[in-house]
Amino acid sequence: MQATAIKFEHFQARQEADLQDRILAAKAKLGDRLVILGHHYQQEGVYRHADYTGDSLKLSRSAAASDAEFIVFLGVHFMAEVADILTRPDQTVILPDMAAGCSMADMANLSKVERCRRELSEHFDFDSTFTPVTYINSAADLKAFCGEHGGIVCTSSNATKIAEWAFAQREKILFFPDQHLGRWTGHKMNIPLDKMVVWDPDQPLGGLTKEQIDDARILLWKGHCSVHQMFRPQDILRFRNEYPDGKVIAHPECCFEVCNLSDDVGSTEYILKTVAASAPGTRWLVGTELNLVNRLAARMAPEGKVVKFMAAMVCECSTMARIDPQHLAWTLENLAEGNVVNRIQVSPQETEMAKLALDRMLQVS
Repeated sequence: MQATAIKFEHFQARQEADLQDRILAAKAKLGDRLVILGHHYQQEGVYRHADYTGDSLKLSRSAAASDAEFIVFLGVHFMAEVADILTRPDQTVILPDMAAGCSMADMANLSKVERCRRELSEHFDFDSTFTPVTYINSAADLKAFCGEHGGIVCTSSNATKIAEWAFAQREKILFFPDQHLGRWTGHKMNIPLDKMVVWDPDQPLGGLTKEQIDDARILLWKGHCSVHQMFRPQDILRFRNEYPDGKVIAHPECCFEVCNLSDDVGSTEYILKTVAASAPGTRWLVGTELNLVNRLAARMAPEGKVVKFMAAMVCECSTMARIDPQHLAWTLENLAEGNVVNRIQVSPQETEMAKLALDRMLQVS
């Protein structure tokens, strides 16, 4: 019989040192039954407890390859869903705070995407004209939509290869939810900017004419990352004026102008590897989430490398920051007592179709 769950309120007023001790004790009690996954954007108070760190897909694949019974994901909701899709039925995926979502993922929900498909189907044969491509930063039901309609999932590191596959299937791409990743991907493939039009889900026919859609190669969903949209071209110009020999690297979720002004553009893993491989004494301006940049700056300091956050203001991912020591301690102590809290379960039907889209991506990339 499951024991009575420990209430979260018991952890809210506890001191940081006490919380850290309780996390360590519960983790030790659970032993090999537990694996903690830590996304790069997590705050240090929980990130330090991760058994695996990285981007969302890498973490989910690490969990699936493990023998752990419990997978605690220090990330956001869509990441935990991917972990549940890829892990075995005997593994349980847990998100310490169910309010840890993703504003970008929320900008494209299934009802809006289905309405988009219906509106496009009035003028085109959707399933023979458009390959739907969803960024991994999306809900499981959108991944399932792509699986059902011959589409695929992409990440920030494989988007170009995925787009090449998508164009080999059909003449156009419907790309959601992040317009900036889609636009930068198309640009790298030498697709003119005017052949990539923005679909506004709150406007009839996306705010476009049939002629505009007919002429387009990619329909870009009107979505964005609330953190990466804060970076501006003037941030880069200011840095270059002060440090002419400095290097600029940005995440492809940044706007086109920022990516175009940067020396390099890539995923979180790519940013980490590129800066780590650079010469001692190099100075970098980095356009991605604050926790990652601060952690990278501390790691590079002994080599004389200076790593600077791109924006003048603080741009922490507020939903990522919801996973705090209080929630982690509460989650692990409940697990140690035999209580599963905040389990993430994708339905069997959605899992089947979403996994189809994810498997296509893994085969292509």
